[in-house]
Formats: sequence, C-alpha cells, structure tokens
Amino acid sequence: MILVIGGAFQGKSAYAKEHFDGVGSWIDGEICGFEEIFSCGGIVHFHQFVRRFLKEDELDRLPERLVRSNPQIVIVTDELGYGVVPVVAGDRAWREKTGRLCTRLASNAGEVHRVVCGIGMVIKNA
Repeated sequence: MILVIGGAFQGKSAYAKEHFDGVGSWIDGEICGFEEIFSCGGIVHFHQFVRRFLKEDELDRLPERLVRSNPQIVIVTDELGYGVVPVVAGDRAWREKTGRLCTRLASNAGEVHRVVCGIGMVIKNA
C-alpha cells in the first residue's frame, strides 16, 4: 500500500499517476462505489470517499480489509487536519474520521509520500 497525502490542489494526483504509472485502474472517491476500492489500482480523492461513506459501519474496518484484499493500492488524499476547525458538526466528524483512517492506513503502508507544490517527499519507506 502506498499513501500520497498533501494539501488541496498541491498536485498529488498528478504526482501519483506519474510515479506509480503501473498501478492500472484508478477510481475517483467522489463517484466510485464502496466495493470498487478493493479491486482498483489506485484511488484519488480518498477524503471524498470517506465523506460519502461516513455512516457505513464497514468504513471502520476499511484499513485492515484493504491490507487483506488490495495491499498494492495507491491512495491519494487531502490532509484535512490543518487550518480552521469546521463549524458544522458533520464536517468535523468527516475530518476526524479521515484523519484517523489515514493514520491507520499510513501505519500499514509500505510507503507514504507527502506532496507540496507538486514536489513529493517520501516520509515513510518501510
């Protein structure tokens, strides 16, 4: 598993698609079905995937299930934990869930890359 993180509009998707071109099929977390994540090569907008399926019980088991079902996946997501805390409770819950899931994904990932201004930095290489 490879996790690519960074702020909004920092070039994460382009970086991931360029550096991991052998991934195969990419899905978009804004529109894909829940089960697609277990068979794709990579997912962009993972944070939007979390928003869409926030109420699903399966979401809590997602990191462990991905390790078993799709250990080669590349996950591209925005870092949501910086900046102003959202006023709306639902947005705070989404931000917290995304952060907690990404923490668990990072602990299982072989590599974690952080992208700023289109420049990637490897912050974990197990």
